[in-house]
Amino acid sequence: MSFRAAVITCSDRASAEAYEDRSGPVLREGLAALGFEVADAVVVPDERDLIAARIRDAVAGGARVVLTTGGTGVGPRDVTVEATRPLLAYEVPGIAEAVRAAGAAKTPLSYLSRGLAGIIDGPHRVFVYNAPGSRGGARDALAVLGPLLVHIVEQLDGADHDLHRPPSVG
Repeated sequence: MSFRAAVITCSDRASAEAYEDRSGPVLREGLAALGFEVADAVVVPDERDLIAARIRDAVAGGARVVLTTGGTGVGPRDVTVEATRPLLAYEVPGIAEAVRAAGAAKTPLSYLSRGLAGIIDGPHRVFVYNAPGSRGGARDALAVLGPLLVHIVEQLDGADHDLHRPPSVG
């Protein structure tokens, strides 16, 4: 079974084409390798309303997984988390914690990522995660998310917990 996924890059510089989006392609390629049907690239500036609108568009377009990249740090323009949180029915904090821990094995800067994971209710339930805006951060996120994503979507659809046992992470 193939599920639809969307990747949204949140970056003032990438949206102005002053900087090449490097983390979005990592996430799109990783999702495709996991068997997801991945929507076209979306790049938006660090503006709460635009980020939230693109997430809503992805959900309306049938995405079951939405990964954002960028805007999760502590800088004044890092607003992806604030754009995402109001859209969530609930958070799944263990996933964000696991991604930060995986990244921290390489750099303590991983702990500066405020990315969150959660579920959006709508015509269908959708998993969303805010990945860091670096290639390394995107790779770390996929290393944690990869074994979980299909199981998450199956659970959102009400599947029995025993039907799919993802491999252990780590």
